[in-house]
Amino acid sequence: MSELVAVIAGGLSAERDVSIRSGRRIAEELRKADFEVAILDLDSTLVDELIRTKPACVFPLVHGPEGEAGSLQEVLAALALPFVGSTANGCRRGFDKSVASGLLEDAEFATPDHVVMPQGVFRELGAQRLLEVVANQIGLPAMVKPNRGGSALGATRVDSADELPSAMVAAFAYGDEVIIEQFIEGTEIAVSVVDLGDGPIALPAVEIVPDSGIYDFSARYTAGTTEFFVPARLSEDALTKAYELAVAAHTTLGARDWSRTDLIVNSDGVPHFIEINVVPGVTETSLFPQSVQASDFEFPALLTTFVNNAIDRG
Repeated sequence: MSELVAVIAGGLSAERDVSIRSGRRIAEELRKADFEVAILDLDSTLVDELIRTKPACVFPLVHGPEGEAGSLQEVLAALALPFVGSTANGCRRGFDKSVASGLLEDAEFATPDHVVMPQGVFRELGAQRLLEVVANQIGLPAMVKPNRGGSALGATRVDSADELPSAMVAAFAYGDEVIIEQFIEGTEIAVSVVDLGDGPIALPAVEIVPDSGIYDFSARYTAGTTEFFVPARLSEDALTKAYELAVAAHTTLGARDWSRTDLIVNSDGVPHFIEINVVPGVTETSLFPQSVQASDFEFPALLTTFVNNAIDRG
């Protein structure tokens, strides 16, 4: 009898649909590897269902705060259920963009200058004057986005100071903290990292060229609106540096099993850390599967190793 893997997908965040699509994809690939798979939603029935079915392993694929900020991983640990992916602490470090950037900056990697603005401070100190100060410090253009969130939801490029207030309001719709960061001109790439037991290794980098110029939610999940190149069209030196940064991000932030690091490589070939995703999407337009396809790995075999390693960890 094959072992049961519980894939958790869904939840109530704005990324629910993406999570469900990712969950279906992972379930399909695991079934190819002869696992029995149950797809469970993140709702009030989840804990009882996990206790009842006693899966050999759990594969969390919930995006947004419920699945990437550590709380789901805390629950799985409390239930003594082996699971694929980062621990609660690794999730917390990765999900907070400011914390992640700060840790990578401390490790002497390039990151954009940034300021984090809680909603209360934004209101109390006077929005317009505060934004003028921030714009002078960070410079324009800048990116404004939720400090904790994914799929570029609430993210806006700002080219002039008068665009900042509306960009802040858009970002606050997805969280109570907004990060305003220096816009880095260059080539946008994503580097996925896997650790199969012998240490983290980088998969081929995916270069991202959205038709709109901004890799926003629509560009990420609408087929045909973004062009991808795997491996990225960069020099060997730039790619080597990007791979080193992605592996360092995975290690420094305490990611486990898999991750995807988003980078921008400037005209000098220097990669800048933008953010890490410890629960990468695996939809038909997602970046992690493209990296796997361009590598020497087969997707079902890769997932099998993740599951078996999780079971071995206990």
